[in-house]
Amino acid sequence: MGKRLIARHPLQAQPGGERIIIVGTGETAAVAFEYFRRDSPHEVVAFSAEEPFVTHRTHCGLPVVPLEELASVYPAAEHGVFVAVAFTQLNRVRRRLYHAVKAAGFDCVSYASSHAVIWPDVKIGENSFVQEHVVVQHGALAGANVFLGSGTCLGYRSVVEDDCYLGAHVTVGDRCRVGRASFLSTGSCIAEGQSVAEDCIIGAGAVILKDTAAREVYLGNPARPVGRDSFETFGVTGG
Repeated sequence: MGKRLIARHPLQAQPGGERIIIVGTGETAAVAFEYFRRDSPHEVVAFSAEEPFVTHRTHCGLPVVPLEELASVYPAAEHGVFVAVAFTQLNRVRRRLYHAVKAAGFDCVSYASSHAVIWPDVKIGENSFVQEHVVVQHGALAGANVFLGSGTCLGYRSVVEDDCYLGAHVTVGDRCRVGRASFLSTGSCIAEGQSVAEDCIIGAGAVILKDTAAREVYLGNPARPVGRDSFETFGVTGG
């Protein structure tokens, strides 16, 4: 008998796409544009940014519309949105813009690379981005506004909460939890069953062997807090 192939995740098997606007006009938005146009069913029709940050009327050859005018130019009933800004202020800027477009009536799309392995039962929230060679195992969950960088592995029944950023080749073991708005840098590792608290920064190559405390910065192997506030490190203003 032949082997049964694993079904593709719903994000990778969409029968049709939407006309979408990318919110952001920087490098992150340009990268997202390339992924969407080359490896998704969606059609990017424009970019958007808040009026003070609209410095050019085109980006990547497409029009740039002030966010304040977006719903009148591109009706929410006919368009989706993807918010593509960097992890500035522990993803607070991206979170704020995500809530702004939701308040304007838009639904946000998510992207999952056709070269990622995502178990079909995995739940992925709105406005999330899964790059190539990511592996997300059975029963795992990624919340809204989450970024999973190339080569990252999210283990069995692990949870990544909203607004998190996981860089390239991060390993999250089985039954782990990554708290909201945490930043896990390239090559970091969370051992099986451990939890990263909210608003943590886990440095490149750091190995977490026990639960962390909120708003701490962790470096090393095994990782230890270095006594710096993550809000100060990432310039977070407000909560």
